[in-house]
Amino acid sequence: MLIIPETEYELTAIRAQGAGGQNVNKVSSAIHLRFDITASSLSDWLKERLIGLKDNRITEEGVLVLKAQQYRTQEANKKDAIKRLHEIVNAANQVKPTRYATRPSYGSKQRRLEGKTIRGQVKQLRGKIAHD
Repeated sequence: MLIIPETEYELTAIRAQGAGGQNVNKVSSAIHLRFDITASSLSDWLKERLIGLKDNRITEEGVLVLKAQQYRTQEANKKDAIKRLHEIVNAANQVKPTRYATRPSYGSKQRRLEGKTIRGQVKQLRGKIAHD
C-alpha cells in the first residue's frame, strides 16, 4: 500500500453544491484535491498507469482532480478526498494476473448438447398436430 506525502497534493476549500439552506452559501465545506501525477514521487511505471486510466478526473496535463463534498464538515471532506486519492493510486498499483484461455471439458460439451436436444424436442411438441 502506497502512502502519498501531503506535500504532493494541494487541498483547496470551496463552496459545496446542492441543498443545505443558508449554511451552504456561507461555509466553504467542500474540498478540491489536485494531485500532479507527473511531478509526484511515484515510480515511472505507476505514473504511466495512472495517466493511462480512462478517468475524466485526470486532466490532459496529468493532474488528478477530486472533489469531496459528501460531508458537512471541511475536515471530513479532506479525509474523504485523501482516502479516495489513495484508493485510486493503490488500485492502479495492483497488477491483475494474466488469464489463460481453457477448453471446455468433454463432459460439459456433452451436457450442453444433451440440453439442446431436450429443448429442441420440447419445441417440436408445440407444433400443430396433423389430423389424418
